[in-house]
Amino acid sequence: MRRVYSRKSMVEFEPRLVALTCLYLASKAEESIVQARNLVFYIKRLYPDEYKYELKDILGMEMKVLEALNYYLVVFHPYRSLSEFLQDAAINDVNMNQLTWGIVNDTYKMDLILVHPPYRIALACIYIASIHREKDITAWFEDLHEDMNLVKNIAMEILDFYENCRTITEERVNSAFSKLSLKP
Repeated sequence: MRRVYSRKSMVEFEPRLVALTCLYLASKAEESIVQARNLVFYIKRLYPDEYKYELKDILGMEMKVLEALNYYLVVFHPYRSLSEFLQDAAINDVNMNQLTWGIVNDTYKMDLILVHPPYRIALACIYIASIHREKDITAWFEDLHEDMNLVKNIAMEILDFYENCRTITEERVNSAFSKLSLKP
């Protein structure tokens, strides 16, 4: 869905319809097909008052979403690179490995996967974890011959995300909801 909206406007494509269409397309791409009519049936059952789309709407939006994605449904993830890098760096610290995997999981809450190559995201996560755990793997990074400025920039984006999450308090969320409920 993020990939669609990185190319198209939310005004152009209604988000609820795009979400269901992306779910339908993902099931087809992963070869565990969910029939569109079943999807419509269960969504209407879960959200009877909110959901107004029919089967024809999802099927019509399917082609629009595919066009927005240039018919390219493959997304590469940083997990494979991460496993190989952790093994190559001979990092046997279970806590550091878990921390690194957790950071990679958190990157899916951002648009990094749409902007940066997956292997660099994995390197940035290892970089953050190594600093946090005070592990010196500078020599390993140097052996990679990777542009560390790019890796550090990605790491800063991840750290900025964490910083922004910390500043979101319950009071700010409640205030935002109260402002939204005041609007007609």
